[in-house]
Amino acid sequence: MGRVIAIANQKGGVGKTTTAINLSASLASSGKKVLAIDMDPQGNMSSGLGVDKNEVEKTIYELIIGKCKIKECICKEPIENLSVDVLPSSIDLSAAEIELIGVDNKEYILRDEVEKIKDNYDFIIIDCPPALSMLTINAMTTSDSVIVPIQCEYYALEGLSQLMHTIELVQDRLNPKLEMEGVVFTMYDARTNLSLQVVENVKDNLNQNIYKTIIPRNVRLAEAPSYGLPINLYDPKSKGTESYMLLAEEVINKGE
Repeated sequence: MGRVIAIANQKGGVGKTTTAINLSASLASSGKKVLAIDMDPQGNMSSGLGVDKNEVEKTIYELIIGKCKIKECICKEPIENLSVDVLPSSIDLSAAEIELIGVDNKEYILRDEVEKIKDNYDFIIIDCPPALSMLTINAMTTSDSVIVPIQCEYYALEGLSQLMHTIELVQDRLNPKLEMEGVVFTMYDARTNLSLQVVENVKDNLNQNIYKTIIPRNVRLAEAPSYGLPINLYDPKSKGTESYMLLAEEVINKGE
């Protein structure tokens, strides 16, 4: 049975998509079969995993509004020899929210489709949009757990309580199985006291699992998406590759 993990934080710029792309690729490099679902209308996870957004006819938008089935819109291993399938996104997805007004059980559209293919994968990673929207709710009703990336900066804890509240609401009303998988620190700069203080502050104030792996601020990590590659293929020897492989290991071990 595939484990479904949503990567969520309503704050933008916290390394959410970077984590979704590179965790997916690192899990695949660890021998797992992965499906990456792009729930963000910007579609950066899709292009970061080798999907040419201009070539794709059917995306998660068509799936959400009921115009196609899930098997029709999955791109099979867009990067050769990397066992990551991608369910791509497009800018049209930003209108889905309006089109779903009045639709029954709209919180469960994605879940009902993913159920059909869940057994084909070891992991399904969902990249959520930077907002607590119906798209994020759909991701959370589909998921077993949520990973929250937190940037090592002054406002790190801002908005986090709101996100925790949303996760609790989804647990109470829509998906009692949903768990908080954990918090992962991103964009850590070892040269500054601030990064260290943020990590300590969050550990003191947050009663959640915090991953041991901390993702550093890394130039190669920032460059990789423009080549349509995850970090472990773009620069296998970089700090970013090492960090995401360690994170993947932690995620795998937690499930076992």
